[in-house]
Amino acid sequence: MTSISATANWDTKRHPAGLYVLFMTELWERFSYYGMRAILVYYMMKQLMFSQQQASSVYGMYTALVYLTPFFGGLLADRFLGQRKSVLVGGVLMAIGEFVLMSPALFYPGLFLLIIGNGCFKPNISTQVGNLYEAGDHRRDRAFSIFYVGINLGAFFSPLICGTLGETYGWQYGFLSAGIGMLVGLAVYIWGQKHLAPDNVMKRDATSVQKEKLDSDGKSKLMALAVLCAFNILFWAVYEQQGNTLALWADANTDRHIFGWEMPASWLQSFNPAMIFLFTPAVTWFWTWQAKRGKEPTSITKMAIGCMLLGISFLVMLPPARAYAGSSQPVSLWWLTACTFLLTIGELYLSPVGLSLVTKLAPAWMVSMVMGLWFLSSFVGNYLSGYMGTFWEVMSKESFFLMLAAMSFVAGLGILAVLKPLKKATGHGKPENVDA
Repeated sequence: MTSISATANWDTKRHPAGLYVLFMTELWERFSYYGMRAILVYYMMKQLMFSQQQASSVYGMYTALVYLTPFFGGLLADRFLGQRKSVLVGGVLMAIGEFVLMSPALFYPGLFLLIIGNGCFKPNISTQVGNLYEAGDHRRDRAFSIFYVGINLGAFFSPLICGTLGETYGWQYGFLSAGIGMLVGLAVYIWGQKHLAPDNVMKRDATSVQKEKLDSDGKSKLMALAVLCAFNILFWAVYEQQGNTLALWADANTDRHIFGWEMPASWLQSFNPAMIFLFTPAVTWFWTWQAKRGKEPTSITKMAIGCMLLGISFLVMLPPARAYAGSSQPVSLWWLTACTFLLTIGELYLSPVGLSLVTKLAPAWMVSMVMGLWFLSSFVGNYLSGYMGTFWEVMSKESFFLMLAAMSFVAGLGILAVLKPLKKATGHGKPENVDA
């Protein structure tokens, strides 16, 4: 069994084998999640005959709740099951949920199983990445960037496969393929157990780690994470429009014809994850280049930059929204592509950096629960995303995109406004310490 101390013997340019086990497990779980999400709004409106506002509300509630339950899943793992068993339970529940969705009569029970399963799975797969590295190991940030590529490889292929099957052959085949993907991820995870670090419950049972109490320093770090969570709400409320109103824009307002062939609308949800794994090397190289010159932004500053880039991405949508309002003709695919590119770079500056920051600042004995708390910002943000989507048909598209841009800029500027006290709370000194 790979121990935490054993990982220190690896060459500094290499990562533990466990990272790639977790990479592949998360890849297939995200294939399952995003494959289902790619067809969810279309399924509700075209099969279940929901109105656009009703579909948007259900979409927002579902995507919100999958980020609420990780808090309870993290608590369950830290105190009772451990991270490994929690991942297995969550994966099984999600696979069952996808298969249940194949029946329209069981739509809500299927969503319920996915929500509960995700709560057990999501916080505990991410924290196991951090378990592979000792405190102060500079490879941790890069490890989360690699892990994030796995997330988005799965998210890239799933709309192409699940979306095509759902739109072309029947929605049930889209859900079936998503469920099969989850089973593949579980098989990889079970096979790779020997490469993973002991989880917190395993270490506690071996009496190597004792539960501790929070000191003032620990409380300050958790408060800093809570402040960042508050600003992240606005980021995720805007970002998650990809599967909601931007999916509707792609379906009804975008010219998807390429040399006479019309691209399925769900395929556009593959653009973001494709750009993630295409541009992650460039972004991490840029950070390394900045670090060599002593100019790499801290993690918190990167998150502010991410919010600003997200705002700019929706400013790009103002000209096509204005053009469509004047002619009612579908606009070029390039507008949505440019928007997706900018919000993708913004995501790279915020999401994997935030995951890494949680594993650095949270006490080891409660790291899964804190990761669950981190996902609470996504819970509120996704719920807000669904609520905002109800204005899609009552506002002009130009005003709607401008509202999204404004919310993103508020989040970015808010983080910058409290940057100094956040650095102090996280114990920031030099960038190489905690990179806060």
